[in-house]
Amino acid sequence: MKTAQEEALEIAQILEDSKADDVSVIDVSELNSWTDFFVIATVHSSAHWQGLAKQIKDYVKENEMEIHVTHNKAVSGDDWNLIDIGPVVVHLMSADAREFYELEKLWHNGKKLR
Repeated sequence: MKTAQEEALEIAQILEDSKADDVSVIDVSELNSWTDFFVIATVHSSAHWQGLAKQIKDYVKENEMEIHVTHNKAVSGDDWNLIDIGPVVVHLMSADAREFYELEKLWHNGKKLR
């Protein structure tokens, strides 16, 4: 069985291989009780995030994991998409949303793994 860190790093690699930009993994396990890792990536378009989301869902299914929640933060649904896999939360963000919300800055006390 894989650790949450291994899962987070594998998801990050999937995103990077699929042309997501500036993929980060942050260990937030010491900072909150609801997740252990954030995977944050910049996407280029609605079609791009939909393709990435499908790849993540396929990974989750192959690894017998479960998606708890998916959420879009924008009327159009393509600014910030969150996929909660329990110990790993994936943030697929437009460049504008990523710059505005600055999650890495907000969670700066977490350990950046990549």
